[in-house]
Parts: sequence; structure tokens; C-alpha cells
Amino acid sequence: MFLKDQVALITGGAKGMGEATAKLFAKEGAKIVIADLDIDSAKKVAATINHSGGTARTYNKVDVTDKNTIKQTIEAAIEEFGKIDILVNCAGGTIGGGNGNTENLDMEDWEKTMQLNLNGTLYPILEVLPYMKKQGFGRIVNFSSMGAFDAYTVVLHYHAAKGAVESLTHNLAFELAPAGINVNVISPGPIMTPFWEELLPAGDARDRFFRDLSAKEVPMKRMGTAEDIAGVCLFLSSSLSNFVTGQKIYVGGGMGNILSHNSTFLMTGENLIVNK
Repeated sequence: MFLKDQVALITGGAKGMGEATAKLFAKEGAKIVIADLDIDSAKKVAATINHSGGTARTYNKVDVTDKNTIKQTIEAAIEEFGKIDILVNCAGGTIGGGNGNTENLDMEDWEKTMQLNLNGTLYPILEVLPYMKKQGFGRIVNFSSMGAFDAYTVVLHYHAAKGAVESLTHNLAFELAPAGINVNVISPGPIMTPFWEELLPAGDARDRFFRDLSAKEVPMKRMGTAEDIAGVCLFLSSSLSNFVTGQKIYVGGGMGNILSHNSTFLMTGENLIVNK
């Protein structure tokens, strides 16, 4: 098992990408600490892992914008397990729905979005670092967004916060490399998680949206899954990536690196000269 006897703290581990990562890490031998605002869902995930023979804990309700709640969870984990080897910062999201362009941006939403996505990434890192430095080992995985530097739509506050997370990742990687702590960031493409519930209600319209979006923009022509993300988290948290730090990995079926055939004129039916 890739993570045997390691201890992994996962913020936002109650749903979506965080939940899938928690379950995969548990299968790979890690002891899981779930830090989430939705403590009832977090307890359910922990119970599922424990029932399956793994080890998972949820100590208290964690608001990643509140350092005290993070500190409580980390201190409880250290008391029980004696260490934290891995931090996966999955917690985050949009505030204000799909709004966020120059005409409808609400500055209160801006502040809350920065608190949640940027400060909510930094606070857990600051709390776990003393323990990782002491043991001379650590793996930190942060989350950005495709729109941070490759905008497909305009959500200024969310994308700005995620761009800052990328900068934070690279600076931390530079600082912490001599200490044996690797810091990397994942940039997800369109992934089917509860994230979308704030933007589109479940139903036929959302299904059509997912189908059309993936056909138009994703080179692999499908939406991603939380499990697609969890696999890359495992890579970045295990010995498979011992010599990898300060990197951004796109997980979007090719988005971020190559174009979908349907999004380039040369490969579509619009180009009658080449595709006649």
C-alpha cells in the first residue's frame, strides 16, 4: 500500500473530491482525518471508512477560515496518531453563485471568497508545518482552478483566489524543499462534484450542460469524476512523487494542455477545406 501507516489530513473531506481522496487514501493504508464544516457528512464518510477496515476520524466541525477550529483538529490528530504526514486542501468554493464579473461583483463576496479559498488553504498549512518540519517530511496538495490563468468564464473573485493559491504553492515549495516537504497544486477541469449544485440544480438541464460542455471543451469528451482527482492526489502524496515539488498538474481530460477538437477551427466541420 502506497500510504501504509501515514496520517493524512483532508480539508473538505466530507464530499466530492475530498471524500473520494479520503476513501482512496484509506484503501492505501493511511489513517484519515477529515476536516469539514459539514460535520454530519464528515462523520458518515469516516464511518464508511472505518466499517470497511480503514481508520478515519472527525474530531470537530472545521471552518478553514477559523484557525482555532483547524488547530483543534490537528492537536487531536497529533494526540491520537503522533504525526501528520499529508495535508490535502480540498476545502473551497464559490460565493455568490455564478456572479463575479466587473458589472456584478459584490465586494463582500470577494472578501469571503478570498477568506475561504486563499486563507482557508494557508491556515491548515501553517498549523501542520511545525509537525512536518520536526519529522523532516511532509506532502501538501493544494487546489487551484483552470480559470485562474486559463479563463473559460469570468468569476473574478474565485479565480483570483485560486491564482493566489498557485503562487502560494510555488513559494512554499521553494521555501520547504530543503526541509523534506513537497508542495504541489492540482488544477481540476470540469469535475462532477457537489460544487456544481451551487450553480445548476440537478436535472435534465444540467445533464445536457455537462454533455455539451465536455463535447465542446474537453479533449477526452467527458466530465471528470472525483476519483480522477483522488488518483492524482495519491500520486502527489506518495513515494511515487518523491522528486516532485512546486508543480501544477492539470486534471481535466487534456484541458490546460491541449485543445478539444471541437474548439479549434481546423478540426471542426466549419473548416470545409481540410475536413471536406
